[in-house]
Amino acid sequence: MATSSSEKPNFSDDGTEPQVSHVAGVDEGVGGLTFEQYTTGGMGRHLGVISTTFLIVGRIIGTGIFSTPSAIVAGVGSVGASLMLWVLGLLLSVCGLCVWLEFACMIPRSGGEKVYLEAAYKRPKMLITTVFAVQAIALGFTASGCIIFASNIVIAAGHVASEWEKRGIAIAVIVFVTLIHTFFPKVGVHGMNFFTVLKIVLLLFIVVTGWVVLGGGVSSVTDPHASFRNAFAHSAQSGNQYATALFKVLNSYAGWSNAMYVLNEVKNPVRTIKIAGPLGLSVCGVLYLLANVAYFAAATPHEIAQSGTTVAAYFMGKVFGVAAKRALSVLVALSALGNVMSVTFAQARVNQELAKEGVVPFPRFWASNWPFGSPSAGLILHFIPSFIVIVAIPFGNAYNFILDLEGYPGSVINFLVVAGLFYLRYSEPDAPRPFKVWWPIAVFFMAGQGFQLVAPFLRPPGGKGDTPPLPYWLYCVVGIGILLASVVYWFVWWVAAPKIGKYELVPQNEPLEDGTNVVVYHRVSKRFEDS
Repeated sequence: MATSSSEKPNFSDDGTEPQVSHVAGVDEGVGGLTFEQYTTGGMGRHLGVISTTFLIVGRIIGTGIFSTPSAIVAGVGSVGASLMLWVLGLLLSVCGLCVWLEFACMIPRSGGEKVYLEAAYKRPKMLITTVFAVQAIALGFTASGCIIFASNIVIAAGHVASEWEKRGIAIAVIVFVTLIHTFFPKVGVHGMNFFTVLKIVLLLFIVVTGWVVLGGGVSSVTDPHASFRNAFAHSAQSGNQYATALFKVLNSYAGWSNAMYVLNEVKNPVRTIKIAGPLGLSVCGVLYLLANVAYFAAATPHEIAQSGTTVAAYFMGKVFGVAAKRALSVLVALSALGNVMSVTFAQARVNQELAKEGVVPFPRFWASNWPFGSPSAGLILHFIPSFIVIVAIPFGNAYNFILDLEGYPGSVINFLVVAGLFYLRYSEPDAPRPFKVWWPIAVFFMAGQGFQLVAPFLRPPGGKGDTPPLPYWLYCVVGIGILLASVVYWFVWWVAAPKIGKYELVPQNEPLEDGTNVVVYHRVSKRFEDS
């Protein structure tokens, strides 16, 4: 299928008319619609280089850098090992970004991993789409950001809140964000950009403060270099601890692929993503590494490990006192709010793409852009699991368990994506690739994902993970269970039920009023077909 996109003129940040194209051959058979049908409808192309970069930065800088350094150093035992994991996480993220860029430039439309998996794994039909759909919907929640917002607001207020009071705050956050993106989509985009600027300024402030501490300019920190002497002393010896900590690091970097989920709304998507992706990740990577140095300059590894999910607030309290600690807690809470807005914005569009594929029940409803052009039903589909996680999971270990549970199936998906890249290199070697990743980079990323799939099952010292009393292997088993459940769902829906019911699932494109195309599978009796 050799087609070219025909779209209304739409101008990018530099005033030039964007050229939207896709690669003939690669896009063929990727999903049940044509390229033009997938990219029709919704809000149109309204994101330029700046907004796309902010979308990536706003997703990456969320709660991780302000919260997870404590769990990471507690897990691996030393400053040196912790910093090395942050460097390794950045390298793996850069490698992953390069792999995703090759796919995104070949097939520049929304959906991210969904599209790339469908391009590589076309048989059995609908299997890989179903597996990704269940994983993305069940684990695509933003509960962790809402929990961090609640924790920091409570600290800022100087109030000792009950568990259900914190849950109530977290629920209010996800409700507020869902309503904003549903009824005021443009306000939501401007809000994400505002919070992104706020987060960059906040991280810069922490970094500069760290430099002052290292220079001996803070009297409350008597020995700012103490953490860096014998930096690798007391390092962990178990692969399980490093894998679990690496999950948290990579979750903190998660978001470098955020723009790939919304390429239907990006002006001149190939050019834009090749600029915004590396720029956004580079900014975040440098700030993350320097922020970790600042933390360890002001506090010992033991102090940071004991600070829990409020390490940034602890840092400010150690340097400037209680008032600064409360002030920073407000800023960290706002950062978490911005992250929730960015994740929700992108994940709702992934849900919409899955609905357009017909892989979820009632696809016309879930693919709807009613009433204001935003994926309102996709936002609801994102809200439901987020709400359930906030309400159902015990608050004490909720944050760490959520990070681990999100990470494991994500590594499985990432491993399949990079394996699919090599398969397409073999099966379609002559396909045009506007961006082509150097193969050793893809191999390194694949090896990193493989390590994360195996190492969590290695027994840690004492047999205890970082979410006691839960077993250390529980998040892996739950993650695998979700993926296996998706295979069972596909088998029942696509294979067993049609065979027992003697019918065939026949796809039909049913456009919505705004032009959004949706694949709907209708049951057609085989006996009727034979007659």
